[in-house]
Amino acid sequence: MTNIPILTGARDLLSAYDVALCDVWGVVHNGQAHYAAACDALIRFRAGGGRVVLVTNAPRPNAPVREQLDALAVPREAFDDIVTSGDVTLAFIAAHGNAPVHHIGPQRDLTLFEILKSQTGHAPPLVALEDASYIVATGLYDDDDTPDQYAEALALMHARDLDFISANPDLIVHVGEKMLYCSGAIAECYAKIGGRVIQAGKPYAPIYDRALTLAQTLLGRAVGKDKVIAIGDAIRTDVKGACDFGVDALFITSGVHRDELHPGAAFDEAAFHKLVASVESQPRAAMTALRW
Repeated sequence: MTNIPILTGARDLLSAYDVALCDVWGVVHNGQAHYAAACDALIRFRAGGGRVVLVTNAPRPNAPVREQLDALAVPREAFDDIVTSGDVTLAFIAAHGNAPVHHIGPQRDLTLFEILKSQTGHAPPLVALEDASYIVATGLYDDDDTPDQYAEALALMHARDLDFISANPDLIVHVGEKMLYCSGAIAECYAKIGGRVIQAGKPYAPIYDRALTLAQTLLGRAVGKDKVIAIGDAIRTDVKGACDFGVDALFITSGVHRDELHPGAAFDEAAFHKLVASVESQPRAAMTALRW
């Protein structure tokens, strides 16, 4: 058994912090509907003087993510601003200048390049894999694809020694009851064959640096990491990212790990303790769902 508390409400814990870096998918919504209790908790935290920056591995810049939150009826009062893996990816693409790039992902994610052009006046040419200088992956081409379908393409990338920028380090995401693979799953396959992967989002430092800088701007002062808590539903990205960055983490058990920790919808406390005991990165506390 671990000594990590399993909370029924977040009020007492959150009151010790000035900033919450909160995950989106699996904590605030499930891709089909928002979680009212989670939104209420964030609203109450902000009402007490805290600042909430939503930090998501969504491969799109923050404007489309904000539109998605509006469509899912997430109250604007629940957060101050948003930082996405797509925002960080834009900076990585800009660093490559006008070098031709091959995009892996659904057509809807091409907004990434459109936004880059609107911000900078130009975007790199999108080309076939054989002509690319590097790769940007925002997801899989089709929601029903699996990573093993990309083995031939990954072998070609490796043979050409191409950088692989993963705009979403997540392995999977749940849309309602359906599980979809993310670009992180392809990136993992590329790394296993010796490919060079550049990760834009959680658990890597660039997205946390960007989010904390934004939170300090919102507060108008510097914030010590002891006054920052990250909230998320994935041990591999949210909890590890928070620990590596030096801030506390509140782990929400009913998101990415729900099949393991909530079989038949009931919370399996023994499975929870087994999971957290198996990893180095430990959350400060856990909840089955975010609520005040």
